[in-house]
Amino acid sequence: MTKQFKADLMLLLVALFWGGSYLLMDISLTEVETFNLNALRFISAFLIALVVTFKKIKNVNKITIKYAAFIGFILMFVYIGATYGVQYTSLSNTGFLCSLTVVITPILGFFFKGQKPEKKLIIVVIMALIGIALLTLNDQLRPALGDILCIMCAFAYAIHLLVIETAVQKEGVNAFQLGVFQLGFAGLYQLIISFLIETPRFPTTPKVWISVIVLSIFCTGLAFIIQTVAQQYTSASHVGVIFTSEPVFAGLVAFFIAGEVLSVRAYIGAVILLCSILIMELDIRKITGKIRR
Repeated sequence: MTKQFKADLMLLLVALFWGGSYLLMDISLTEVETFNLNALRFISAFLIALVVTFKKIKNVNKITIKYAAFIGFILMFVYIGATYGVQYTSLSNTGFLCSLTVVITPILGFFFKGQKPEKKLIIVVIMALIGIALLTLNDQLRPALGDILCIMCAFAYAIHLLVIETAVQKEGVNAFQLGVFQLGFAGLYQLIISFLIETPRFPTTPKVWISVIVLSIFCTGLAFIIQTVAQQYTSASHVGVIFTSEPVFAGLVAFFIAGEVLSVRAYIGAVILLCSILIMELDIRKITGKIRR
């Protein structure tokens, strides 16, 4: 089993965690506010990682801390979009729109890093726009506020992937330490904002406590450490093909657990959007070549 294949399997597990995270966020937000929730999950994840992996991270250097502080700042915007978004749109919409990162990443990679995108990108972008329109626009042809916030989340996460891709290639940057400390910085930033505009408090019911704990350990701590380490063995755009499974997991959770049913038009849009993501990431020529042989 190659390192690439192991990394892919771990990233698929991350996609499963994140697919279920939207429902857990929805549950948690019944008792705690947005920045409060994100501060709880990121700081809890950081403290757990700190205790469990102290020997590996105690000698962190300045360059790793510098990148962790910057990446943690970007990560804050990812979760502002996702957490606010889930309050103002459906769980299924949240999962599909946040997955637009896969399409946005190569576009930003071209403009900011000179990474030449494939010619099929134009077709993919058109398909994605059609899918988004069918999925999000109401009878007045307006997207919900939550839909716009989820798209913002996708942009921020694309930037997050590209910055990590750059950081882990830098001499002196420890990918594991970077994955841990970005959690601490993201939590710290959001705790400060929570004190400024909210009334921070802890959950009061077992249901919400369980949701916050699962979000902290699996959907935050393990997920971002795995992603950061795995990116040593793959590119930011390749990570996207694995994460195309996230909206599928999110949709299944929304349907079977939350009982959420979308309109026929929305499901058609979701299918088009998912197809655009798959086309973006799969090497069609290589696949068709294998079939011919």
